[in-house]
Order: sequence, then C-alpha cells, then structure tokens
Amino acid sequence: MALNQSYDLFFIFNLSLLFSLLPFSFSQTVADAPSPAADTCNGIFLSYAYTSGTKLKPTDPKHQPYRFESVLTVLNNGDEKLKSWRAFVGFKNDEYLVSASNAVLADGTSLPANVGNGTVFAGYPMTDLKTAIEIAGDLNQIQVQVKLLGTQFGVAAPSVPLPETIHLANDGFLCPKPSLQGKSEMQVCCTKDPKFKTNVTVEDEFLPRQSGDLTIMYDVTRTYDSNYWAQVTISNHNPLGRLDNWKLSFDWMRDEFIYTMKGAYPYVVDSSDCIFGPQGQHYRDLDFGNVLNCERRPTIIDLPLTKANDTTMGMIPKCCRNGTILPPTMDPSKSSSVFQMQVFKMPPDLNRSELSPPQNWKINGTLNPNYKCGPPVRVSPSQFPDPSGLPSNTTVVASWQVVCNITRPKNASPKCCVSFSAYFNESVVPCPTCACGCPRNSANTCRANATAVLVPPEALLVPFENRTAITRAWADLKHFTVPNPMPCGDNCGVSINWHLYSDFSRGWSARITIFNWDETAFPDWFAAVQLNKATPGFQKMYSFNGTALELNGVNNTIFMQGLPGLNYIVAETDAANPQKDPRVPGKQQTVISFTKKTTPSINIAAGDGFPSKVFFNGEECALPSMLPTNSGNRKGSTTVISILIAVLVFMLVQQ
Repeated sequence: MALNQSYDLFFIFNLSLLFSLLPFSFSQTVADAPSPAADTCNGIFLSYAYTSGTKLKPTDPKHQPYRFESVLTVLNNGDEKLKSWRAFVGFKNDEYLVSASNAVLADGTSLPANVGNGTVFAGYPMTDLKTAIEIAGDLNQIQVQVKLLGTQFGVAAPSVPLPETIHLANDGFLCPKPSLQGKSEMQVCCTKDPKFKTNVTVEDEFLPRQSGDLTIMYDVTRTYDSNYWAQVTISNHNPLGRLDNWKLSFDWMRDEFIYTMKGAYPYVVDSSDCIFGPQGQHYRDLDFGNVLNCERRPTIIDLPLTKANDTTMGMIPKCCRNGTILPPTMDPSKSSSVFQMQVFKMPPDLNRSELSPPQNWKINGTLNPNYKCGPPVRVSPSQFPDPSGLPSNTTVVASWQVVCNITRPKNASPKCCVSFSAYFNESVVPCPTCACGCPRNSANTCRANATAVLVPPEALLVPFENRTAITRAWADLKHFTVPNPMPCGDNCGVSINWHLYSDFSRGWSARITIFNWDETAFPDWFAAVQLNKATPGFQKMYSFNGTALELNGVNNTIFMQGLPGLNYIVAETDAANPQKDPRVPGKQQTVISFTKKTTPSINIAAGDGFPSKVFFNGEECALPSMLPTNSGNRKGSTTVISILIAVLVFMLVQQ
C-alpha cells in the first residue's frame, strides 16, 4: 500500500514538473504562428486571411448573401511598443459583420454592423502590442488575431471575398500596397515614417490626451475587489457644438452592472438581466432591488436642475443641467457635464487592479450634431483639486479618454433649414423640399422631388400645411408654374429666414428670423452664419448678441445668441382662435448691420450677402439651391416703405 502511494506521488510530481517546463499552460490562449512572410518585416505586419464561407438563404441572384470567416492578424516586429493599435480593413462587398474577437470597431459602433465601406478595428482587451525584445518573443503579447464572422454579398466560390486593402491606422506609419499570398490571404508590412514628428517618447507609459469636438473622460476614483466608482466627464470643445437632452450609451464587455449613480440616471431602471443572469448567481446576497441597471448597453441621461442639490442623486459639480452642454464660446462654465457611478464587476476580475472601461461609446441630443466616438484610450491619471481645500491635487486610480467628432452620416437629413429673401424681390426662396426628410407615404399628396415654389413673405408666418392657398394665389399673381401635386414641405422643426434688407455704397444690412415649429422650446439657443467675404465688415446686431468668430484660422463666421434674459425661443402654440387660425411658431428676430469699409469689393446682391452655411444649436441647416434674383422688383407703396426703413437702419449704423 505504501509502495503504491509512493509511486502515485512520484508520478504526480513528475507530471507537474513536465507541465512546468511547457512554455504555456493548458488554460492559456495560444497565438497561432505568424505567416512566414512576417519574418522579413521589421515593422508592423498585418495579414487578412479568408478561411471559409457558405451560401446563405434566401436565394437572390442579384444580391446573394454568403457567410464568411476570416482572420485579421497584427504583429509587432518593430523595436517600439505599438500603443492603442488600430487596423483598417477595406471591405468592399457590402459586408455585415456579426462578431469580431479581440477587437472593437474604432468608431464606437456596436456589432453586428454594416462595414461594407471599410472599417477601423481597435484592440480590446489587449490595446498595446509589446516588442519581441522586451518579452522574449511571446506571441501572446506581440501579436493579436481578430477572428471575423459575417455576411458578404455577391462573391461566390471559387472567388474569394478579400478586402480592397488593409493597413495600420495608427499615426506615424507608412504602409505600401498589400500583396497577395495565394488567393485567400492579403499581407502588408508597415514601417515607421521617418518624417513623422511626435512629442511622445518611447518611455511614456500612456498616450497623450487627444483633441476633438467632444471628449469623454472615464476616471476610476475608487476601487475595491468587486466594484469601483467612476467619474464620467463630458466636455464640449467645438465653438459651434452643442448637446440638448444628451443621451450617453456604451457597452459593458465583462458583465458589469451599475449599482448606483450620482449626477445622472439610467434611461431604463431594470435589474432583471442580473437576476436571471450570471450576476445573480455570483452575488447571491446582494439586493438587486437597489441595482439601477443591468443592461449590456445602458443609456444614461442627465438629471433636471431640481436634483442638483439632492443629497442622494446630486451634489456633483457640473451635474444636473437637464442634458444641456453649451459651446465654450457661449458659456465655458456650462460646456461640460459630470456624473459618477458605482460599477460592480464579475469573475475573473474580482481584484482592485482589474479595471476595464466600457466600449462603443455613443452620445447624441435632440436637435444637435451627430457625433462619432472612438474607443477608450488609456491616458495618464487625471488630477483633481483636493476636496479638503488644501493646495494639492488628488490623482485618480486610472483614466481613459474617448474622443468624439462631429460627422454627418450618409443620407442623414438635417434638422433645420433656411429660406432666402431680399429687398429687390417680392418672393421668398423657401426651404428646400423635404429638407429634413419626407414621410414614406407622401407620394399621393405631394411631390418629394419637386423644387419648392416661391412664396410671399407672409407665408413664412404660418405652418406649411396652411400655405397651400396663399402659395397658389401668389403663383397665379406672379405667373409661376405650380406642379400638381405641389412640392412637399421641408418638415423641419426649425426654419431660419435670411433677408437681405438694404445695400448702399458704404454699408448694408440683413435681417435674420428664427422660427420654432416644434413643441419643444429652446432655452439658451444660439445660431451662426458663415459669410465667406462679408464677415470682416460685421458691425452690430440690434436684438441679439453677435460676435465674429475665427474658425480654423478663417474669419468668416458670426455667432449669435439672445440678449440676457431673452435667450429663449418658445415652442409652437395655438393661435388666439384655434378653430379658425393656424398655429403660431416661436420666433426671434434681429437686424444685422455691416460696413463695406473693410470689404469694398463685395457684391451683396450677387451672392456675397447670403450665408454659405447656417447653424442652429450646432446643427448645420439645409440651404436653398438658388438665390433671390433682381427680376422681381417691388412696386408701389411696398417699395417706398422698404426704402424708408432701410434708410433709417443705415442712419443708425452710421451713428
């Protein structure tokens, strides 16, 4: 018996010794060996290998779907760590990506997603690739393999659905045209650009903070074995950017959930995913009735002003502003928003140092620009003033930065529009047809592709659905051609009229009127116009606060907002007699004066007096496709009155 026990112990000892000599354990993920071509690359080696595919239903000869499986490999063969690696794959077959291991989409889009125009992958959870020198060639630390699964259209066997190109998306690298390895693999070796200059040294532990239209800081302020507190700071840096009623969403990647929050709140309070999920199995003694949100992709909203001093939900500086983030040009103190949340973690991350930020960030507002956000990038820990008031700073545990930039998605409709009018023409060039989109079932009632019909100035004061009679009467009077059915409306919640008011040898003036056709009022609104040649001559606004802005080194923008106490555009309301009269829009108006002293060569009537871009609350508005012409001169008393008013305005300008 003792002999058998000794033999068993001897066997177990030698078996454990054998496993200790192996270069990896059975529980580790082992990286596949790189392609032989990687041996000749002394930079960053990338390859895209198509591995398999099958035909999918339904059968469609014109747009046949096929399943595809591929592997994207990024290997650091250089002598410097590759921080926050990014790789571009130029998909070209209308690909629909279902899953990707070890990476996320760099633009913050959650999978599944359309990537048919190409996409950039960012590393997750391993964001940095070390050098072979510092870790003795361990492939698990110098190489990442992204296994892709998705659907492509139109490429049947024996053809292979390879992308158009692949290259490293990090700054400071040169990538030649990829080469083919057989019929199913594409390879490229990217090397450092000797002309690229950076202030980042090899010894820097973290990448520097980046600039963008909007940035989000994810700062871990306190950490425990099973949970941590994070402070999220949303900062607006664009002089014309803005958010109203902001909604922030992201993806938890490791089964985290939100226990409590201060300064903001989940759009949906729901703990059912935890109760019936692995979180409920692990945290058996936790009262999930107190948990705020267990969604994999929660949506966070700001709190109203009334909660700012609430000891449970508020008391966070820069919180509780009803989701409004103003541009720094308007009010720097209101250009950011802050909230805190307590995040519970799941195994195997139950220690204080295992911290992983959420991915795929997205933020939007009501009538605001569209933002695309990159992945969180680890940066140096943020510092905050010591809460005790001592002259020192407190450093957080860890920090990540998300950079978001304003973009206009393909085929996206604006949310506001502009009409043009002038003193020398009685007709108004209205907002473009379907400027902000058209209903799908409008074909029988109006024409979505017809040019908008010129209207009289008084037509701008009533909703589009009440303009038909006055538009037809005006067309008959002016002998305009009116299509049948008539053009559709602009369908915009906000419309802006730019009226060329006067033009003299030494100066000129314009009038801008903002109409709110929505049911939501606009507190702290702002607008901006770009006048490519006339802005240097800007003098004064009479009912708004106006400031000339220099954007990207060009002085062509005029920023405007309401006067103190009057910076509010009411919503559309019922008329005094709703049964008879149309609804009344909210409205703000001012006259703007210009001098020609600094712009003597401009031709106001020919187009220099009309803006090339108009913004409202950060959203770029749709402009008419034509300008008012001189062929419709005013006659009779209307012309006399207009001239008298213009002369009066000009006299005020000269004072």
